[in-house]
Amino acid sequence: MIMSMAVVYNQFVFPGRPALLKSPVVELKPSALQCERARQGRLSIKTAASSSFAGSGAEYSESLSKDQKKKGRRIVDIDQDELVDPKLLADPDSCFCEFQGLQLHHKIFDPESEAQDMLHDEATSGLSYQKEKLRFPLILLHGFGASLFSWNAVAKHLAKVAGSKVISFDRPAFGLTSRVDNPFKHAPSGGSQDRKPLNPYSMAFSVLATLYFIDFLAAEKAILIGHSAGCLVATQTYFEAPERVAAMILVAPAIIAPLTSPKKVKANDQQDSSNSDNRKNPVFNLLSIVSKFSRFIAQTVMHLVKGMVNMLDSLYKKALSAFLRSSIAVMLVRMVIDKFGITAIKNAWYDASLVTDSVLEGYTRPLRTKGWDRALVEFTAEMLASSVPESNPPWPERLKEISCPVLIVTGDSDRLVPSWNSERLSHAIPGSRLEVIKKCGHLPHEERPHEFVTIVDNFLTTVFQRVESQPLQPAI
Repeated sequence: MIMSMAVVYNQFVFPGRPALLKSPVVELKPSALQCERARQGRLSIKTAASSSFAGSGAEYSESLSKDQKKKGRRIVDIDQDELVDPKLLADPDSCFCEFQGLQLHHKIFDPESEAQDMLHDEATSGLSYQKEKLRFPLILLHGFGASLFSWNAVAKHLAKVAGSKVISFDRPAFGLTSRVDNPFKHAPSGGSQDRKPLNPYSMAFSVLATLYFIDFLAAEKAILIGHSAGCLVATQTYFEAPERVAAMILVAPAIIAPLTSPKKVKANDQQDSSNSDNRKNPVFNLLSIVSKFSRFIAQTVMHLVKGMVNMLDSLYKKALSAFLRSSIAVMLVRMVIDKFGITAIKNAWYDASLVTDSVLEGYTRPLRTKGWDRALVEFTAEMLASSVPESNPPWPERLKEISCPVLIVTGDSDRLVPSWNSERLSHAIPGSRLEVIKKCGHLPHEERPHEFVTIVDNFLTTVFQRVESQPLQPAI
C-alpha cells in the first residue's frame, strides 16, 4: 500500500500536463447541518442493515455454513464478501459532495470552532498572542494507498496556526470516495454527451478536483500541502493554474529530482586564437566537414533508435496496462495487499512500534468498500497509460517554472523516498526551503506531528509576513 507510493511513481515517467482545465463553479456547499443530516442518514442505514441479519435458528445454521466457506476470502482480516458502500464507513465529521459524477469524501476544519479550545489551552500561561490569520485556505493531498486519515493528527492544528480553513479529501480510488465500475464509460450527470469522459483515476481528474475545492471554499488561491504522490497532484495543479496556488508544502515528495548538470567552462583567449588559426588550414577544414557529417549520421541513428525505444516502451506500457485491467491482476493485487500491506505501513515509519491498532484500522478501512481492488488496478493502469514520454515536457524544465513559495519537508530515515532526493529537489525548485526532521520516516506529519506543524507555521509566518496581533484574554 504505502510502499507503492514512491516505488510506483519512481518507476514510470510522471504524468504530463493535462489539457486546459476549468474548475467548475460551486453553487451549493454542504453546511454543518447538512453534514449532520447525512450522518444521521448513514446511522439509520447502518441500523437497518444490522437488523436484517436477525433471523431464525435455521437461517443462522445456513449462514454458519456459508461463513465457513468465506474464510478463504479475507484480506488483512477483512471479509471481502461483506463489502459495503463507502458512506457506511464514514466518520461523524465526514462530508460528501458530488463532483463529475463521483461522491468525494472530505473533511473541513474551521479555525473558528477551535478558538475556545485554543483559549482554554493557553489560559494557564496568562495573556497569549495570536498570529495574523492567513487569507488562503489549506488543501491537504494524501499519497498513494493512503487517504485523508493520514492528515488526522495535524489537520486541526494546521487550522489553528493558519487561522484559515483546512480541507482534506480522498482522491478517486482511495479512501471513502466512491468508485466507478468502468472509468472509460464514466460520464458525469448533466454533462455533454459529445465530450469525451474524463477518467476519474487520471491525474487530470485529481487536478480538477483540487481546483474544485478551491472554489468550494470560495477562495481565489489556496496553499497546497501534498504528501508523497500527493505532491505530484500539487505541482500539476500549479502547472495548470499557477494563479490559484499561493504556496506549496511538499512532504516526502515522490518526485524524482533532476541531477545537477556541471557548468560549462569558457575557453581562454589562447584556445580561441588557436582555433582561429586552425580554421585557416585546409586540412583542418576538410576534417571539420567530415566530423560534422559523422555527427549528423550519428544523431540521425540515435533519433531512430530513440524513436524505436519509445515506441517499444509505449507498446509495453499499453500491454501492461491491458494486463492490469484483467481479473488476474485484481487477484494479484488482493494477494499483495494481504501479504505485504501491514508490513508496508510499518516500514513507512521510523519507529514501527508507534503504529497502533487505530492507525492500522484507519489505513485498512477502505478495504471494506465495494470495488476497492478494481479501482486500485484502474488507477495504476491509467497512470501507466498516461506516462508516454512524447506527451510529457521535460520534468526538470517544469520544476524551474515554479515561482510560488515552496517548503520541502522530509524525514532523515525515509526508506521510500530518500532524503537526498528531497535535497536535490530543493535545488531544482527556485527559492525553495528544505527542512529535515530527525529520526523520522516517510510520514513526518504522522510520526512527528508537533514538529511538523511548527515547521509549517514558521514557513507560513516568514512567507506571508504574519505579525502577532493583540493578546487574547484568557478564558474565565
